Amino acid sequence: MSYYISPRFLNQLAVHITKNFLDLPQVRMPLIFGVHGRKGEGKTFQCELIYERMGVNVVHISGGELESPDAGDPARLIRLRYREAAELVKVRGEMAVLMINDLDAGAGRFDGMTQYTVNTQLVNNTLMNIADNPTNVQLPGSYDDTPLARIPIVVTGNDFATLYAPLVRDGRMQKFYWEPDRDDRLGIVGGIFAPDGLGSKDIETLVDTFENQAIDFYGALRSKIYDEQIIDFIHRVGVENVSRNVVNTKTPPSFKQPNFRTDHLIEVGTNMVMEQRRLQEMGLVKEYNQALNQTQAVPPTQAAYPPQFAPQAYLNDNDYLPYRHRHALSVMRSSPAVSNPGEVATSKVTPPPIALESPLPEEVQQDVRNLMAQGYGVGMEYVDQRRFRTNSWRSCPVIQGGSEPQVLQSLGQCLADHTQDYVRLIGIDPGSKRRILERIIYRPLGRQN
Repeated sequence: MSYYISPRFLNQLAVHITKNFLDLPQVRMPLIFGVHGRKGEGKTFQCELIYERMGVNVVHISGGELESPDAGDPARLIRLRYREAAELVKVRGEMAVLMINDLDAGAGRFDGMTQYTVNTQLVNNTLMNIADNPTNVQLPGSYDDTPLARIPIVVTGNDFATLYAPLVRDGRMQKFYWEPDRDDRLGIVGGIFAPDGLGSKDIETLVDTFENQAIDFYGALRSKIYDEQIIDFIHRVGVENVSRNVVNTKTPPSFKQPNFRTDHLIEVGTNMVMEQRRLQEMGLVKEYNQALNQTQAVPPTQAAYPPQFAPQAYLNDNDYLPYRHRHALSVMRSSPAVSNPGEVATSKVTPPPIALESPLPEEVQQDVRNLMAQGYGVGMEYVDQRRFRTNSWRSCPVIQGGSEPQVLQSLGQCLADHTQDYVRLIGIDPGSKRRILERIIYRPLGRQN
């Protein structure tokens, strides 16, 4: 099977690897190459294809190896694997890289509940030290003054903003955001279905039908087409005889190639999308966890918003915020004229008038005022309709300080610039660097998802 390699990805990674093995005069280059982006878009797989094409030896580290019950073990492991890669260059005379998959999952801090251990601190410090001194990497308890070969480090992850900021600065890490465009998606999906005889028109139909899906969706779709034959095999031999016919048998079962019809692929893919939506929409944690129900903020009155400010936007935003922030927001959103905040949902309270001359509804303006009064930073994020379900938001500037009219004007301008996108208001606690509010305030007209 011939897989597709994105030219953009190939150029970025090949240049970084090659440049680190060249002796360019008076040029200081970052040692670490960070590939980040949405889940399931093939970041690691594209790297592996490029390594194979370039003939590069790879030494792997998983993000799960960056924590240990023994302090210092992950940092020592990084140094050891780096030296192993340098030894491969010396012995084989070929390029080598050290690859760390899912670095943010092993060393990132996602919120205040993420434990910051000694190992996390040492991992960050070790990677920074290696990036600054790539030819002098020592193991604890020993010292060897023989210079090592410079080994490029390639790391993958979803959100590098969770990493220690000095580690990801430009002098140490070159960042590459991987988001396959339409040509890339057509090429990659065409490579996945290359053995199955699908034409270019079939590939285009498939990609256009599931345009919001990540690349790994199509690999899972191809695998699922074989389920029908496997079910027939199980029924033919009997469930109780499957093991003896599959494991340690001299004649393993064989399956003919299914008919990869486009309509059948779309039907199976639609079922997979429905399962994804069930997972996203069930939200059983809200039903089972009474603590969340008791501390949930009361949604504002639906009538206070014009049609594009859908009422669903305020229903499911604060479920996972810390209790003290959920409680503060609940009080913040309560009407001063009502002694019991719970009465807001049932009593006939006249909603505040809409400031039609402002892009921001009055309720949103009041939220901004309350956040500013408590010393929180405010900002907005937006996302187009395609990336809304994948939660790939982009940021307008977060505003800390400034007068109320200036802040409202800046936020209103951000909203006015993105009338075709989903827009949400965010509140930032400057002390803990944590979000205390994520609330969708605008949806494109006609979009209720």
